[in-house]
Amino acid sequence: MSHDAPPSGTAALPGQASREAADPAALPPTRFERLFDAFTTVTVGRHQAAVVRIGFGLAWLGYLLREWPERRVLYGDRSPWSPELADTLLSATHAFTVLTWSDGRLWFETVYHLAIAAAVLMVLGWRTRASAVLFAVTVLSLQNRNVLVGDGGDNVVHLMALYLVLVRCGRVWSLDARRRARRAAAGPTGEVRAVADALATMLHNCGMLIIAVQVVLIYSTAGWYKVQGSRWQDGTALHYPLHLDYFTPWPGLSALLGSSLLLTFALSYGTVILQVGFPFTLLNRRLKNVLLALMIAEHAGIAVLLGLPFFSLAMIAADAVFLPTAFLLQVGALRPGTLRGVLPRRPAGGPETT
Repeated sequence: MSHDAPPSGTAALPGQASREAADPAALPPTRFERLFDAFTTVTVGRHQAAVVRIGFGLAWLGYLLREWPERRVLYGDRSPWSPELADTLLSATHAFTVLTWSDGRLWFETVYHLAIAAAVLMVLGWRTRASAVLFAVTVLSLQNRNVLVGDGGDNVVHLMALYLVLVRCGRVWSLDARRRARRAAAGPTGEVRAVADALATMLHNCGMLIIAVQVVLIYSTAGWYKVQGSRWQDGTALHYPLHLDYFTPWPGLSALLGSSLLLTFALSYGTVILQVGFPFTLLNRRLKNVLLALMIAEHAGIAVLLGLPFFSLAMIAADAVFLPTAFLLQVGALRPGTLRGVLPRRPAGGPETT
């Protein structure tokens, strides 16, 4: 109880109301003040941000390593999409890429291998703010050099690379978190650093909201677009990719699933229901978690059946923004001996929401 407040059951002292009106500190904070305080001090979804960082780092790293032997054909000096064609398209779209700064092989090799290094740094969580900027620059540079290369997952990586620049994705499960824990033990920080921390927290919370909205938009647009297609309406849409050689890394398994009309119908309709229905489940935590698990399982099936592992990994990494914190903490604690060198015992920062 404040020393200015009257005892319980007694009237206010003369002049007390005027003193409280003159002293704003004596008044309880308004709802807006509480929300603003939380917005500037609470780092929302630290563990979700870490999983998104690691997932997209792995997806981009795996893609770059797989295409390393053909890198010059895809993005370099041997590409059928010549620098002249790229310049013509870029002049119309105003897309960003540093690869047009020079046509030399050395410059291309430098950018490509910087992209690999940036992906590794993102996975490890080392200097994540600078690494995220380098990650975004290299992703945009390679993808915009040849827009004809990709499987759909590249669009998700393209967007999330930009959003990760805003997010404090190295607060936990990173080398940055271990360094931050040591620095916190050394003593308090100054006022300037506190202001910078508040600004970074605001950017992080905005970035996490943008990522969540982007995932919702991806599923909403995909689901409602499918609703308009006749193949999805009659439940035969998945029959066709299961019988295309390009999407059948396991021909026997694809033929087995594609031969079942009932299973094809169920999977086709189930896909549409999941994508259309997911945004409407966000206010129901249990139902949201069930649909989220089903969508992750669906993407895992796409990786195996259709041979699109990096697309599936990118979508699973995007889905991770909605994973429950309790679940992520349980997963992170599965092998503490292995992760002890990277994960801090007590993550720095305030509480978070699921």
